[in-house]
Amino acid sequence: MVLQKDNGKQINGPYCWLLLLCVCCVAVLRAQVPVTIHAADYGVKANSYQNAAPALQRAIGACRKYPAAILKLPAGRIDVWPEGAPKRELYISNSTEADTLSKVKSMAFLLEDSRNITIDGNNSLVMLHGKMVSFGVLRSSNIRIERIRFDYERPTMSELTVTAVQERMVELRLHPDSRFAVDDGKLVLFGEGWKVEHDHTILFDPVNDRLHYSSLKPLQQAVARQTGPLTVVFEGKFKMPPYKVGDVLTIRDPYRDNCGGLIAQSKNVVLDDVRMHYMHGLGIVSQFTENITLHKVAVAPRPESGRIIAAFADCFHFSGCRGKILIDSCHTSGAHDDPVNIHGTHLQITGIGKQEKLTVRFMHPQTYGFPAFFAGDSITFIHPQTLLPVAGAVLQSAVMINKREMELRLNRPLPRGVDKGLCIENRTWTPEVVIRNSRFERANTRGLLITTPRRVLVEQNVFYHTGMFPILIADDASSWFESGAVQDVTIRNNRFDACGYNSGSGAIAITPENHLRVPGSYVHRNIRIEGNTFNTLDGKLLLARSVDGLSFTGNKITADPASDPEGLKKPVSLTDCTHVRMLNNQAAGTAPSTIELSGMTEKDIQTNWKLRSNQ
Repeated sequence: MVLQKDNGKQINGPYCWLLLLCVCCVAVLRAQVPVTIHAADYGVKANSYQNAAPALQRAIGACRKYPAAILKLPAGRIDVWPEGAPKRELYISNSTEADTLSKVKSMAFLLEDSRNITIDGNNSLVMLHGKMVSFGVLRSSNIRIERIRFDYERPTMSELTVTAVQERMVELRLHPDSRFAVDDGKLVLFGEGWKVEHDHTILFDPVNDRLHYSSLKPLQQAVARQTGPLTVVFEGKFKMPPYKVGDVLTIRDPYRDNCGGLIAQSKNVVLDDVRMHYMHGLGIVSQFTENITLHKVAVAPRPESGRIIAAFADCFHFSGCRGKILIDSCHTSGAHDDPVNIHGTHLQITGIGKQEKLTVRFMHPQTYGFPAFFAGDSITFIHPQTLLPVAGAVLQSAVMINKREMELRLNRPLPRGVDKGLCIENRTWTPEVVIRNSRFERANTRGLLITTPRRVLVEQNVFYHTGMFPILIADDASSWFESGAVQDVTIRNNRFDACGYNSGSGAIAITPENHLRVPGSYVHRNIRIEGNTFNTLDGKLLLARSVDGLSFTGNKITADPASDPEGLKKPVSLTDCTHVRMLNNQAAGTAPSTIELSGMTEKDIQTNWKLRSNQ
């Protein structure tokens, strides 16, 4: 190679190549240095209380013109209405109702087919109006959202505090964010373009700091009368009302028509210092996305708001993801459902055709409409009653044929034993999971739901007052159709504090929904529960079924004497498990620690606790 200099002399040999390499490196570096785009330059005005939806989209459009960009928001409050916001038809896992109503959603921030974009919220508060998705990341990669807060002008959750209870009268004070009317003697809860048609009520007990299932039926049967700007009196017969003074009734319509944020068919997405003060629908949903990091993400009401509930349902929901899911230094408080749910989806075989073609169907009414398989994916055929694998295969093609069904073509002949009625798990789209340094509190249901065959590590977390099991490892192919079996789980150095008051057990639960037992075969494998601290309400620690390789060692256990005066009498219940180790656990109290066994013998377990058979 030869280059010509200005003076006419030539540059030969390695110097020429070195110069060219330097020029290329400079070009690459310039392409990777992000351009800063100021949203204010495109019409986003903080504290103006004007609709920023169109201006936000102009600013995001400007970011997409560059190889890499940072969108910087002005500090303060930014209001966004559905009018002028981008709209897309979205089918969201566990959050799409089976009806004919529109599935078109409005999004405050939409990053679609985008690359290398950071949204720096500058600690701004984005106030959503109506029913909106806070952000959508669709078919995008290398996306970062940081230093931003989201809330609703009118949350779809209403909160009512009981101020008086008498035999013929109950008085409630509504939170200022809860809009209402009294119509013909009945309380009507409404918002921006909606009203509650069917109420779902969960009661918050501030004395014990717990959430419980409740009901509005006693108040619905009474006559309502507004007595003040935020006060309603219900007159009727209340000999045994299910609430007391100070209780807070939190009420929503259970119809799922939205989510807090959606990350779909994307890669390398990071949420850092993001605060979701209220989410309508299923929280932050990630589906068929590779590598997701949640760092210092909080789902909790703004302290100054005085509200209790921040999540209509789940907080962080992952469906069919792969790569690594990292949840680090996060916090959830005030969820009507689970803080974290990580799973795949079992689709059922409904037809077998020629040329290795299968028709498979979404079975749960709230999960459908999105591709669950792709060409080249590895799949496993699962027996729905045993949850055991029948065979494996690789897909040559995968096509949506309608909103409920896909047509799959295998790259080889159909394996022996595969027939209609079996379910299929996508093994390619299964994630490694790390959940650490986080706090999960004030959840009415479970804490973490985790089903993935890849490595799982849960460490250094606090589970405080989850109403049901603080950790649930399930797997089913007959109800929610959420897959799949775990193979490598470590739960260590966590604290479990007074959980399980709604389920009657504060234990960690490993309970696959396998309805048929195959002797010598097990659904889950290699689960280690080590070095944790349990402060139990009922003395129960662990429920486990169909596990090969279960270790419960080095844990510290105390029981609340007021709730469990007999101490740790029956802390563990095991069914159809083998290779179990329960050693070196420190249990407080004088009552004997007894392990209940079913479908197994003493040969299946190593322990110094007493064994009791339920054969």
